[in-house]
Amino acid sequence: MPIAHIIGLGKSGIAAARLLKREGWEVTLSDRSSSPSLLEQQQEFANEGIHVELGQSFEPVESIELIVVSPGVPWDSPALARARELGLETIGEMALAWRYLKSPWVGITGTNGKTTTTALIAAIFEEAGLYAPACGNIGYAACELALAEKQPDWVIAEISSYQIESSPFVAPRIGVLTTLTPDHLSRHKTLENYYNIKAHLLKKSELQVINGDDPYLRQQGIDIWPDACWTSVKGEKELLGDRTFGAYIENGWVIAQSEKILPADSLRMVGEHNLQNLLMAVAAANLAGINKSAIARAIAKFPGVSHRLEHICTWEGIDFINDSKATNYDAAQVGLASVSAPAILIAGGDAKEGDDRAWIDTIKAKAAAVLLIGDAASLFGDRLAQANYHAWEIVETMERAIPRAAELGRQNHAKVVLLSPACASFDQYQNFEQRGDHFRQLCLESLAKE
Repeated sequence: MPIAHIIGLGKSGIAAARLLKREGWEVTLSDRSSSPSLLEQQQEFANEGIHVELGQSFEPVESIELIVVSPGVPWDSPALARARELGLETIGEMALAWRYLKSPWVGITGTNGKTTTTALIAAIFEEAGLYAPACGNIGYAACELALAEKQPDWVIAEISSYQIESSPFVAPRIGVLTTLTPDHLSRHKTLENYYNIKAHLLKKSELQVINGDDPYLRQQGIDIWPDACWTSVKGEKELLGDRTFGAYIENGWVIAQSEKILPADSLRMVGEHNLQNLLMAVAAANLAGINKSAIARAIAKFPGVSHRLEHICTWEGIDFINDSKATNYDAAQVGLASVSAPAILIAGGDAKEGDDRAWIDTIKAKAAAVLLIGDAASLFGDRLAQANYHAWEIVETMERAIPRAAELGRQNHAKVVLLSPACASFDQYQNFEQRGDHFRQLCLESLAKE
């Protein structure tokens, strides 16, 4: 019986372990944590014949024939580097799913806009009567789809740079590249490295959809991707070198491959960035052969994405909005630019490298006050002070932020209280979803008592 080792006891690792067990492998799952919940799961997996090791780092041994890595595990970690030196096959969970899923894929990657674009594409395919669930960074783990009795008609996969690194042979039918700005540089070191990882997915894709309004992608890609469907919210006359855009907005209509598809205002989500996400989703659906009536119906029904400019409640005329998915400066700047001023901003968490200048400029233009939480609070306070913005205070936790935001909102006649952290969540939460859920819970509980 071949031996496999899965690193990471999250959703992806669990699905990978069960898939390999079904396929006749001897499987070990390991995780550095040994929390009470994982200890409970350890016994559950033992009953399934899957061995679980907790509280210890993975060390490769030659008897292992396959190592599967969960998305959060650094691809360049010393243990994985040693495994590759030993000649042990080492792949990501996404790559394992690729081996067993025979359906065509749409692969969506980029710095920002991935989740909304993925959710829009999945909604359009569903409206067209296709079984095409979203997976990867949202929805299912890819291996969960491979485990299911019913195989999907299409796989709609949001794929991070980490997942591309560990799944180099995944080759979607359609690859979508949303935006490219500095992110994860602590891991990828340079913007060029980061771009090359993202571009690899598109090179493996049969058809490409690329955001033509993104300055970096335009600069890098016009000649590299001559046959791609480039998109622009600025209209066909905004030429792309000597080529026209494949999908664009003109006179209030979304046009794809020279055909009117639907009015641009059919999408209920705010912000120009969401019009770009709409264009990329429509372009991908059009390339997949989905008829425009299904596309139009899906967009008109689309409710938005949890944790991305998600309206939670209105209290005393102030909208409380959850933008927890904004885990870097660029996403947070877009989120704040999209809401009405004056706003009370809640920001902070596990800080990332990046250029914060546009974000700070938008704070100065739109935020009546900024409440800072998490490990980045002091750093952000210092940066705002250096930029001559002084209406900030450190509140440390979400529990303190919500009532204080309500108080400041009332004092400043604010239109919006916005959670848009510009940070990862790992200092106080397991992920951005848990952070956004906590914000939602606190808003609904504490404001209802007012």
